[in-house]
Amino acid sequence: MAHLYAIADLHLANDPACGDKNMDVFGGAWEDHDKRLRDVWLRLIEPEDTVIVAGDISWALKLQDALADLEWIDSLPGTKLLLRGNHDLWWTSLKKMNGRYESIRFLRNDSYELEDCVVCGTRGWTCPGEPDFSEETDRRIYEREILRLEMSLKSASECGKEMIAAMHFPPMNRKMEPSGFTELLKAYGVKRVVYGHLHGANVFKNGPQGEIGGIEYSLVSLDKLQATPLMIR
Repeated sequence: MAHLYAIADLHLANDPACGDKNMDVFGGAWEDHDKRLRDVWLRLIEPEDTVIVAGDISWALKLQDALADLEWIDSLPGTKLLLRGNHDLWWTSLKKMNGRYESIRFLRNDSYELEDCVVCGTRGWTCPGEPDFSEETDRRIYEREILRLEMSLKSASECGKEMIAAMHFPPMNRKMEPSGFTELLKAYGVKRVVYGHLHGANVFKNGPQGEIGGIEYSLVSLDKLQATPLMIR
């Protein structure tokens, strides 16, 4: 039986152009995180499985410099569904990215249908109510991401299957207040959401976890999961 997994924040840097990037400032969970992830992945994931990779995939600034990281991902078992994170500055048009790798699909404004469910989602953004939310710089991006999520949800709803939504940013603020994202997720009947972005034990609590308003939320950042993809179904 095929399974669906999720993990976020791989923060790979296999090309020298990425520079000397590391996540050690966020604690021991990031020591040799790519090697540990690969070891776990090879033990856990079967070729027929699917893995959501919810953003912050590579430190690269250009697509050419991200290819080594994408090849690293492609070499692993299973189908991989990639969403953009705030650090994925290499992310470009789907026309340039899709079709390069047999096992990778880039999700943007659309969805991916599996046998018993359909995966959709978007990057997301900082939500209103966060201490650092700026009406000048964040509002426009936040509203644009709401539109992207709606396009993806509409695509997914056409399949008539259970919808699994993935985002990079938490879909609500640290006060767990409703947002444009959560309103859409509820309107489309989504029951399961995964997201990343939050790092460090003292920060994990800033995102929703467990059941809230009839939706089950899971934080799947690599350090939260100890480099072990979470089985969704």
